[in-house]
Amino acid sequence: MSFDQKEIFSLMYKLARLIVPDTRVEYDSMGAMHIPLDRMYGPQTLRSLIKFPIGGVEERMPRPLIKAMGIVKKAAAETNKINCLEEKLCDAISKACDDVISGKLYEEEHFPLVIWQDGCGEHTNMNVNEVICNRAIEILGGQVGTKEPVDPDEHVNLSQCSHDTFNTAARIAVAMQLQEKMYPSLRTFIDLLAKKSSDWRDVVKIGRTHLMDAVPLSLGQEFSGYQQQLVNGRTRLDSALCRLYQLPMGGSMVGTKVNTTQRFSEQCIKRIADLTFLPFVESPNFFESMSACDALVELHGELNTIAASVMKIVNDVRFLASGPRNGFGELSLPEIEPGCAIMPGVVKPSQCEALTMICAQVMGNQVAVSMGASSGHFQLNTFVPMIASNVLRSITLLGDGMKSFCSHCLEGLEPNKSRIETIMKHSLMLVTALSPHIGYERSAAIAMAAHQNGTTLEQEALNAGIEREDYKEWVQPSKMLGPAN
Repeated sequence: MSFDQKEIFSLMYKLARLIVPDTRVEYDSMGAMHIPLDRMYGPQTLRSLIKFPIGGVEERMPRPLIKAMGIVKKAAAETNKINCLEEKLCDAISKACDDVISGKLYEEEHFPLVIWQDGCGEHTNMNVNEVICNRAIEILGGQVGTKEPVDPDEHVNLSQCSHDTFNTAARIAVAMQLQEKMYPSLRTFIDLLAKKSSDWRDVVKIGRTHLMDAVPLSLGQEFSGYQQQLVNGRTRLDSALCRLYQLPMGGSMVGTKVNTTQRFSEQCIKRIADLTFLPFVESPNFFESMSACDALVELHGELNTIAASVMKIVNDVRFLASGPRNGFGELSLPEIEPGCAIMPGVVKPSQCEALTMICAQVMGNQVAVSMGASSGHFQLNTFVPMIASNVLRSITLLGDGMKSFCSHCLEGLEPNKSRIETIMKHSLMLVTALSPHIGYERSAAIAMAAHQNGTTLEQEALNAGIEREDYKEWVQPSKMLGPAN
């Protein structure tokens, strides 16, 4: 830009300020836009904001995704510094990216766009480019909005396309949120279940199948089953992560790496791995990674499985704690809140209810993720913003929900031993222990008589001629917890 052109631009800038106060004028290929002076974004962001007024603040692009975009742009700038871009510009862009990664610029409302936009995330890609560009100009002492000496397309977006950058950022955001939200909560949940299983290994209770009484097991054995469900879920999640770590960064428009430099993809992804401390690698096939979202579908499928496991576990806890006198009542919930408005003293399973609602939401998200991934066409999936936001929401909800449940319910959960003993004493299914000694038919007759007469199994066994000493020897619930010696 010559000196005369700079003067002309300065004059236009001042005139625009007079026409629309507290704004600056920025240009894109469609013309001029008046940008609020306190915003770092540019014309393409403002156009999206105007044309896609869908939902409120809660529908904005998730913060973890914006952070991931900052990581992508920083890695790209540092890679371009090696290959083709002036060092001073790369350093300024990299420093601007740090403000995106830290969340400083997110909190200042510079990323206002919603999820419901261009299906490859191009609007958000340009939003990030514009913010980083203007912040870099500010760092270099230039005038925000001038695209001098940093340009959002030519410099910030160099060797990139929204198709590969947003897809890459989605995977980075999900992987990072799993480490921050999901894995710590899973670990806590598994450890607490293991502790309960160990502490309660000698608490013998009645089992239930088909919602009917069954043979005994220990409360510890019951909780060991819950523990194994979540251990299996974590193992499945680990496996799915291996595919998620394969990034298409540098694939450009369709996966051919057009308009990039030699080794850009390899070097950029290595830098992303260094910045995130996660084992990201190049995708073995960029055409698969950019045209499909199978890695995200698989991973959310494992979240869906964990949600199904958690729903089963939490519902069991809720039912086993029902009562206190007219339900199962085998578990006692910690008292963490006042009772019902018209029933003082009721201990509600509110933590269970919150977590089961979360599980239902995750299952709903699974439908949206599956539909989005299956609806991509040819070399690009145009549902990535919706898919990524749903996966991130499921991670946040499940992670926070499990953490809350563990802290405010599971940790303080205790067995009601007297109630467990009473139910055990009146169970007719202990008759299973008689069968090896007196035969199936005779045992069944004794159980049926006890049921019809409203008596105990022991009483009807004595009526049937079995000696009390034999009954005591044969029917011992604690000896029914495993195979016979």
